[in-house]
Amino acid sequence: MASLLLRPLRPLLLLFLFICAASAAHAQGLRIDITGVGEKQIPIAVSPFVAKDPSDRLLAETLLDVVMADLRRTGAFSLLPVGPQNPPLSDATTVNTTLFAQWRAQAADALVMGSISRSPDNQMEVRFRLLDTLRSEDLGGLALSSPLTMLDVRRSGHRIADYIYERLTGEPGFFSTRLAYVRREGANHVLTIADSDGENAQPALRSSQPIISLAWSPNGQHLAYVSFETGKPVVYVHELATGKRTVAANQRGSNSAPAWSPDGKTLAVVLTKDGVSQIYTVNPDGSNLRRLTRSSAINTEPSFSGDGEFVYFTSDQGGSPQVYRVRSDGSGSPERITFTGGFNARPVVSPDGRQLAFVARRDGNFVVCIMNLETRQEVVVSNGPKDDSPSFAPNSRWVIFSSRVGNRDLLSAASIDGRVRSRISLDAAGIRNPAWGKLP
Repeated sequence: MASLLLRPLRPLLLLFLFICAASAAHAQGLRIDITGVGEKQIPIAVSPFVAKDPSDRLLAETLLDVVMADLRRTGAFSLLPVGPQNPPLSDATTVNTTLFAQWRAQAADALVMGSISRSPDNQMEVRFRLLDTLRSEDLGGLALSSPLTMLDVRRSGHRIADYIYERLTGEPGFFSTRLAYVRREGANHVLTIADSDGENAQPALRSSQPIISLAWSPNGQHLAYVSFETGKPVVYVHELATGKRTVAANQRGSNSAPAWSPDGKTLAVVLTKDGVSQIYTVNPDGSNLRRLTRSSAINTEPSFSGDGEFVYFTSDQGGSPQVYRVRSDGSGSPERITFTGGFNARPVVSPDGRQLAFVARRDGNFVVCIMNLETRQEVVVSNGPKDDSPSFAPNSRWVIFSSRVGNRDLLSAASIDGRVRSRISLDAAGIRNPAWGKLP
């Protein structure tokens, strides 16, 4: 039996639930451990945000904490200490050659300064500016307006970090995104939605039976997954804003491994209705079922290419699990993609279509590999021994996956070059089957 927990709620009640969920995550011992750094770190000074109303000091401190934590976990920045400034730095600070020279002398390549205030209608106003001190350039900033809540100040912090990351690295940020994962709560399996840093966790579905194979829709509004609540694996599509669920695949036998097409109009699924596991496509409402692969081999774990032209999948047609691809219209013959080692499975294509993540067995360990689809070069980005279920960040530069360490299940993340890695763990419960999606 499963129960839906995300429903339309009045704003005050929704805020209360968000706060309770975040508090519960802290109570369970949420931790993010970071290892490794980028090839080159950018020295950056992030000045405390000035609270124009003294009662907003805690919000200003939280804003600073979120921005700094986001930047730190990329491994791309070296965060410099910023002592008391007189007068305090803010978005209203005059930018001139003296200011640039002062921070260059303190070895800062970039400087962030901003403020938080209240509008006449009691909205929160956050403003900041980003300076390139090496080139003496003002890189602009944002003016963000939102309700005056801790949840919204955290969201503003993620947006600020996204802006900083993109302007200084040239790559899109990934902080204003969401994670979906399944955690154990006693005998129950809880489908959970959280911010990219694991905060603001919300339960979306609770079931006494397993929930697996989570997949975000491209627009971030729906989540496809497999639930065993009816006694067999069934593919559902869950609209997160309303809690409404649609059965996408409930054929005879097993229904598993949903994957979205880039336009969000089609799902690839794995069915055994005609015997051995084969890949089919279907509309999210369960209509227009069409078989894609036809062989006596096991074909499973599909993932669409970035342009939707191909479907990558795992098959044992060569005698061991390897990654293949086939045209999404079913024409032509399957093409083998992986050749290193005797086990390569769970393929997932990055949103930009350039990278392929998969699970490989290397030296007896199950690790996550990233393949550049143009050059076919591979990089091992995890340590094992039991890593699984990779999922790309919306910016295609990071991947999250399940890890089994000792007797504990936790989540790990890594940059696609493998240089920076982090782990998200809960002391009180194992977490598995992660999926990384964009905000709606």
